[in-house]
Amino acid sequence: MDDTAFAVIAALGLLQVKHLLCDFFIQTPRQIAMKGHYGHLAGIGHAVLHAVATLPIFLVLPTSLPVALAVIVGECVLHYHIDWAKAVIGDRHGWTVRDSAYWRGLGLDQFAHQITYLGIVLVLILVRN
Repeated sequence: MDDTAFAVIAALGLLQVKHLLCDFFIQTPRQIAMKGHYGHLAGIGHAVLHAVATLPIFLVLPTSLPVALAVIVGECVLHYHIDWAKAVIGDRHGWTVRDSAYWRGLGLDQFAHQITYLGIVLVLILVRN
């Protein structure tokens, strides 16, 4: 395996672990409850946590400070809005864990985050070459 392929796999692995920890172990009940209230500090705090937890990928895909800042800010903004949209749509329809639509919404939310991570790694590879 060449260095770039290893770096891509390592970066994606780090992002997966980061996502698991931030969304399913560290996230507080208040953050979950307030994500649908646009601009609430609990939802913003959750997105900032994700952005900060993204920093270790720069150990395997180093880049310039401006690119790193753009990636971190982009991750924060995208994560916030993906979570906000899921919360608003789910609340508007009254979906609960007993509804199949709730699970489709969760799946779309997680898919959007995973696409974000692929985009982050793609950007870091493109600016590297």
